Amino acid sequence: MRARDKVALSALRATLSALDNAEAVPVAEAELRGVALEAAPVGAGATEALRRELSDREVLDIVRAEADERLDMAAQLAGPAHADRAARLRAEAVVLLRMVDGPDAV
Repeated sequence: MRARDKVALSALRATLSALDNAEAVPVAEAELRGVALEAAPVGAGATEALRRELSDREVLDIVRAEADERLDMAAQLAGPAHADRAARLRAEAVVLLRMVDGPDAV
């Protein structure tokens, strides 16, 4: 963030969001309907749910999937009108792959 690298910042923010989503615990259908007011839990943290803990392998898989998604989208943007967007997606993928595989990757 301090380097103000917009490409890296965009890739990292999106990947952090993907990791955050992966940690979310699925909600059962019964919980979606809600409960009666008198049965609702009260107090600080009553609405907080425990999050899943991702293993190192799961984190790496998610980061690689984010990089692959960017490369796939860049490949689909074939026209010259989309050349800038495709280049940015490829650059974001490189940032993510270097984080996972080291600075010599890609």
